[in-house]
Amino acid sequence: MRNLLILLMLFAACSKPDANPVKKFYYKKEFQIPMRDGKALFTSVYIPKDQTKSYPLLMTRTPYRVAPYGEDIYRTSLGPSPELQKDGYIFVYQDVRGKFMSEGEYIDVRPYQPDKQDSLQVDETTDTYDTIEWLVKNIPNNNGRVGVWGISYPGFYASMSLIDAHPALRAVSPQAPIGDWFIGDDMHHHGAFSLTLAFNFYAGFGAIRPELTEQWSDRFKINFHDGYRFFLAMGPLKTANEKYFKGEIPFWNDLMKNETYTEFWKARTILPYLKNVKPAVLVVGGWYDAEDLFGALHTYQSIERQNPGTDGFIVMGPWAHGGWARQDGDSLGDIGFGSNTSIYYQREIESRFFNYYLKDQPGFAGQEAVVFDTGLNRWQTFNSWPPVDSISEISFYLLPGQRTDSLQNQSIADTFESYISDPAKPVPFIDEITSRWGQKYMVADQRFASTRPDVLVFESMALNSPLTIAGPIEAELWVSTSGTDADFVVKLIDVYPDSAAERQPNPCGIKMQGYQRLIRAEIFRGKFRESYKNPVPFKPGQKTLVTVPLQDIFHTFKPGHKMMIQVQSTWFPLFDINPQSFVNIYTAEAEDFRKAEHRVYTSGRFSSALRMKRMKK
Repeated sequence: MRNLLILLMLFAACSKPDANPVKKFYYKKEFQIPMRDGKALFTSVYIPKDQTKSYPLLMTRTPYRVAPYGEDIYRTSLGPSPELQKDGYIFVYQDVRGKFMSEGEYIDVRPYQPDKQDSLQVDETTDTYDTIEWLVKNIPNNNGRVGVWGISYPGFYASMSLIDAHPALRAVSPQAPIGDWFIGDDMHHHGAFSLTLAFNFYAGFGAIRPELTEQWSDRFKINFHDGYRFFLAMGPLKTANEKYFKGEIPFWNDLMKNETYTEFWKARTILPYLKNVKPAVLVVGGWYDAEDLFGALHTYQSIERQNPGTDGFIVMGPWAHGGWARQDGDSLGDIGFGSNTSIYYQREIESRFFNYYLKDQPGFAGQEAVVFDTGLNRWQTFNSWPPVDSISEISFYLLPGQRTDSLQNQSIADTFESYISDPAKPVPFIDEITSRWGQKYMVADQRFASTRPDVLVFESMALNSPLTIAGPIEAELWVSTSGTDADFVVKLIDVYPDSAAERQPNPCGIKMQGYQRLIRAEIFRGKFRESYKNPVPFKPGQKTLVTVPLQDIFHTFKPGHKMMIQVQSTWFPLFDINPQSFVNIYTAEAEDFRKAEHRVYTSGRFSSALRMKRMKK
């Protein structure tokens, strides 16, 4: 450590001015840090040139490269935000085990091993612990405190650092972390397969690394512009390997072998292991995160439930995946939010959180939940999330004539709305030509879908007063089908009045009159309605309850607006197509895909409804 300090001081005396602000104020050192099993993980460390004081270590671990490599080649920015770069930290970036320049075998969402017997049993918790142990002992002028942060996959590694945490680890911020890859994050939503995301992601990320490398492995060369046409032409899921991947992507092969909630998926679910958490935790998520909204909400809830007394906080803003670190947060798609919400979060919450727990600086208010009302465009704080004070239950029932209201249809006669779902003509998830899953669809105008005959539309009367919904939403659908399996997609929509003002500023001339703004939507694979592990078929024509958990919202429907609920059975190619026959969808043949009539019941004890919680006036 003394020799490294002397070397840094020599660098300070000889260094020349540089336009790169990171190079101007930081030294860069690279290390292969040894793990307990003998493998070494590549780590870049940026150390402030001002060595007159000590600094905390702020680390992120990633499978996406810590480039640029080479001690004379610097990043152009450091840390989660410009605020923290200015505040002064020792910033640490690490390639996780088996990726790029780190030794060992890479395993996707590497399972936690709770009962380790020897030093050869490693996981992300041990790799994080061993890294912190080395850093604290070997990096000069650190103050003995460590913070960890990460977005998305790095958010998962941040969550893992909380388990069996090193004593020096004081503050962790899992941002858009993975929680469960079968029930709600990334690869599946309630058993339905995230086709576009998984296909595009693993075409590059899933390629095998033959040796230590600074470069991405060659991705499969699959070029297409129109995802809807491409995936429809591809046919059943099994043809992805036959036509494109050729069995050469290990995790795709694992996906195709685990259609249900097997031990493969259960082992990769981190939520039950978030116990005995000692560091302070700031969970961050976006209301419009198309990938890991489930992970953010459920990571926070799991920590709160299993760790009474831990300093745990959550921030939920009007952001797409990672938007709080990548955009100003003033808008998404056609929807404006009235301010630079990302800048507010970085300055007023994130930097203050780390400075408080790692530097003892005052200024962090410690508000349990800071959430953004996406209808009123304003931040609000609560003592918990979901809030428990000033909350009441409310249901909106699906009624005959495709209406919705808080009053239930009391008729004892069966009433229903029906549609034909055709796997050959699925409902698109967005009204544009794209090869990606994108971000804008989470707030997009749904008028393109509401005109289709295979989408049911239930609309309320115009509201006379504001209606603020806070927390989880659950759809209870009484359905029947002519097939033996079916997916059900439920959308909650804010319908703007014809008098709605245009967004300001409005460079694209977006007209908001009659806009059907998506607030929340979710899909559920019907055969998992009783169990994700043991699917069961539908009995044709039999009324069956399917409960669809939608993720939380915090949204105010303004006076004059209407609430709309849409129900459909395809959402393509965001999710794969259900054959509507009870088969293993990952091995299904083309002839297994069939048209089916689906009915949604609207009366008596078979009243379908959306259950939610509203803020009292």
